[in-house]
Amino acid sequence: MPKHIGIVGVSAEGAALCYRTLCVEGAELFGRHGHPEVTLHTYSLADYMRHIEAGDWPAVGELLLSSVTHLRRSGAELVICPDNTAHQAIDLVRERSPLPWLHIAEEVAAVATERQFRRVLVLGTRYLMESPVYPAKLGPRGIQHDVPGREARERINALTFDELVYGRFTEPTRAYFGGIIAEGRDRGCDVVALACTEFPLLIGESDSALPILDSTRILARAALREAVR
Repeated sequence: MPKHIGIVGVSAEGAALCYRTLCVEGAELFGRHGHPEVTLHTYSLADYMRHIEAGDWPAVGELLLSSVTHLRRSGAELVICPDNTAHQAIDLVRERSPLPWLHIAEEVAAVATERQFRRVLVLGTRYLMESPVYPAKLGPRGIQHDVPGREARERINALTFDELVYGRFTEPTRAYFGGIIAEGRDRGCDVVALACTEFPLLIGESDSALPILDSTRILARAALREAVR
């Protein structure tokens, strides 16, 4: 029997994309309509943002661990969190978790290595882009990282929390992100990591001047492989 996958959700759109990927792409491993058992638990995004905005990452970690407790009671055997920003807290509490985690930045770094990319433009919330989450996983593999300048980081952050988490994906926002990616290409990046769970719902390959590392789907596919290991 495949392992039961638990999803620790933080924002709704990203968690939904992760869940859909598990179910739709599970058929490639398990046959028509097949996928592992999946349970999702999340606290309100407002609960997370109160701690994130205060820079209280240990408190974010406690929320994540509490979700893991709920998932374990439901029978989950491994856990994923499709929220990149929350991984700054996952790194603090991972060793205390009653269930094993798959780490989104580790999985993205593995794919970047496999595809021989050398310089990754990391796009996410301001909290993520200014954190060590991706540098800590890319650097040991010899992969450089880049992020937009401060003003762009602030605007990306505002668009994320004012539009994308509410499922609003507009052409002006898509064009803005496309411009940011083109600027990263001009600085020498050879790939862009969409390191926020909503970004793959906004940006596709046709919108990007660089190849895309879709962190949400990369994590879901890693969970499917782990479920059958």
